[in-house]
Amino acid sequence: MAELILRQIEADKIRFTTSGTLSTMYAMMLAKAFTGRDLVMKVGGGWHGAQPYALKGISVYDRGLHHLESAGLPPGIDSMIVITRFNDIEDLEEKFRKHGEGIACFILEPFIGAGGFIFSQKDYLQRARELTQQSNSLLIFDEVVSGFRFHAGGVQSLYGIKPDLTVFGKAIGGGMPVSAVAGRDDVMVLCGPEATADRRVKFEGGTFSAHPASMLAGLTYVRYLMERESEIYPRIGQLGAKVRNGIEEIFASFGFNVKCTGYGELAPDNSSLVGVHFLRENIDRITFPEQVWNPEVCDLELREKIFKLAMLEEGFNIFHGFGAISAAHTESEIQASLDAVERIAKKWKKYK
Repeated sequence: MAELILRQIEADKIRFTTSGTLSTMYAMMLAKAFTGRDLVMKVGGGWHGAQPYALKGISVYDRGLHHLESAGLPPGIDSMIVITRFNDIEDLEEKFRKHGEGIACFILEPFIGAGGFIFSQKDYLQRARELTQQSNSLLIFDEVVSGFRFHAGGVQSLYGIKPDLTVFGKAIGGGMPVSAVAGRDDVMVLCGPEATADRRVKFEGGTFSAHPASMLAGLTYVRYLMERESEIYPRIGQLGAKVRNGIEEIFASFGFNVKCTGYGELAPDNSSLVGVHFLRENIDRITFPEQVWNPEVCDLELREKIFKLAMLEEGFNIFHGFGAISAAHTESEIQASLDAVERIAKKWKKYK
């Protein structure tokens, strides 16, 4: 399993655990140990699990995404997490000018999940790579959502950008609890027995970490994706495009301003993800999490509660407006979901 994933992403070493939350935490701990620094930088709208170094700037909007979002966090943790704007090169440069010497790592999703199903811009990731190298910080890609989602590997290879560490989850487990941190040998060595006591990261433990059943499921599934890459990804990508286009057309025909996310220039044909946004403003495209979570731009209640409940009544369980299409879904099931959306839009039109 380790050899297979390392070969697909061209990394040196990998370590397994059970959840994306744990993996992002371990990756940040490795970065702090490696650099001897305290600051973690993340993008507003980025979700990296319910762990202390990541519970800031996720979805609570008040003139921006820069607040702690949980009680019970360690004292001073707020000042240890720096928030920058997704796809905003100027803000990224300003944050590195201000905090660069103290930043241990910059962690981001090259395809942001809970922040709106939005692809990073290539020049933004390239600048992130340059700035982290210049400041001797580590670049961490959280590919829990995007890993093996658009092809049999990481989305990083579509951009041609290699991070120092990568976090994987979801797909590599084949439905079982598996996640991993992979990356540079000189960083990953810090969670091995050869690391000195003052720098060793306690990346171990957990009843189900590297459980044989999970490893077997993951290995079987990753092999399956690799062997059928040319068959699986174009098909689910076509279904994703059908849903995104269909939802926008249906709501527009009933007078609703709805835009979908989940597509991008680097994976235009292979994206099976669909985000649905009910807009208060007349904008052509969602490009920032600050739009997604700003109640003055998007109707959050309508997306996260009302539409979800309406689709549940129709027999469909959706996530952030729709969710992810899998190879198990059939054409008829996808069409049935669009028929359900049309019935809902028609019903809502009466109360508009």
